[in-house]
Amino acid sequence: MKKFFLASISICLIALSCTKDKYNVNTYFDKTQQDTLLTNIITYIYRKAPQSSNETKFQPQFRKFYLAVLPKFSIQNYYIAPDSTHYFFVIRPVGNLPYRRGVVGRYKLGKNLRPTDFEEIVNTPHLEEKLVKERGRFLFTEFIRNGNLDKYLPMKHYVEWPDANLIYDKKLNEWVAPTHESIQ
Repeated sequence: MKKFFLASISICLIALSCTKDKYNVNTYFDKTQQDTLLTNIITYIYRKAPQSSNETKFQPQFRKFYLAVLPKFSIQNYYIAPDSTHYFFVIRPVGNLPYRRGVVGRYKLGKNLRPTDFEEIVNTPHLEEKLVKERGRFLFTEFIRNGNLDKYLPMKHYVEWPDANLIYDKKLNEWVAPTHESIQ
């Protein structure tokens, strides 16, 4: 009986260790696809390439700029919901500072791993990478669980934006003052 019990526990542990983490990008994409996808996300969440605009930043001549900064970014968590919404938590650089910023958002996936209907939900403050990972993972899982992060927005040690000064404009794909005419 003791051997049967130990064998059962061992089988359970092996089975659990083989299950894929539903919040790990490796569950959904291989390394090449991840690089393409992250580069496409960077085009949305990072500064525009020199001489580009919101309308032109996705054009092929600006791709080199986003590829060059790719090593500074990482997809920490990723999830594809049953309705095909893709949720992400990406860590990005902050200027020349040693700190990092987390970005939690969602989109639908179009052709060539190109996000559509893209939306940044929150940006964390500038933090040490360990804190960004912890707080971003918490926000990411709460966003998937609750569908919004409204109750966490006042927690300024977790969420820098949105706030009274900046909200995300999905048409422009950037953070703007709340009085901007394109906000609906």
